[in-house]
Amino acid sequence: MSLADILAPLMRPAFTLGTTPTTWAELLGFATGILTVWLVVRQNIWNWPIGVVNVILLGAVFLTAKLYADAALQVVYVALGLYGWWQWLYGGAGRTPLPVRRTGPGEWAVPAGCGIALTAALTAVLTRWTDSDVPFWDALTTALSLLATYGQSRKLVESWWLWIAADVIYIPLYLYKGLHLTSALYVIFLGLCVAGLRAWRADLASRPSPAAPPDERVAR
Repeated sequence: MSLADILAPLMRPAFTLGTTPTTWAELLGFATGILTVWLVVRQNIWNWPIGVVNVILLGAVFLTAKLYADAALQVVYVALGLYGWWQWLYGGAGRTPLPVRRTGPGEWAVPAGCGIALTAALTAVLTRWTDSDVPFWDALTTALSLLATYGQSRKLVESWWLWIAADVIYIPLYLYKGLHLTSALYVIFLGLCVAGLRAWRADLASRPSPAAPPDERVAR
């Protein structure tokens, strides 16, 4: 059985918005996506396994919409989801649960450089070897999302700003691609990201500075 055969039931229309059909994969991605981000806001460990299901569903949606970088991104999300799951459970001092913290000095320097390089490389690849009509925006949102997920796996408060930036681009991008329900999902994501930023800041302000490895301690 081919991958197309496995995905076929998920790609059938669940309902139609105007003249645009919404598939079961997009609908289920909508539901699991909201649940995942809500759990992240609450620092609930179940966000990671549910998030893995979510990215598999959205990967199928993006592949059919010719958002190739976003589709490939979902594969990376699975690996990052497993990494984040482990980090949240054992990434703290003495393999304790990881606490929320601010980014250490220079901690984003290498990831930011990788993000810029990845955006440039993906834009070139998508322009030359695919029929994507939005290569730069597909590449940029891919890079931002990867950086945000890395920060989220480390429970860095600033990761919410990266998600907010990505969502602001995703909303019109998905409208343009005819993914109306997914665009609406990212409007909800944007609101949840703002709520997450406020919740993680409040958690950080309510307790002493968290313990961290010497190279990650933040002067306060």
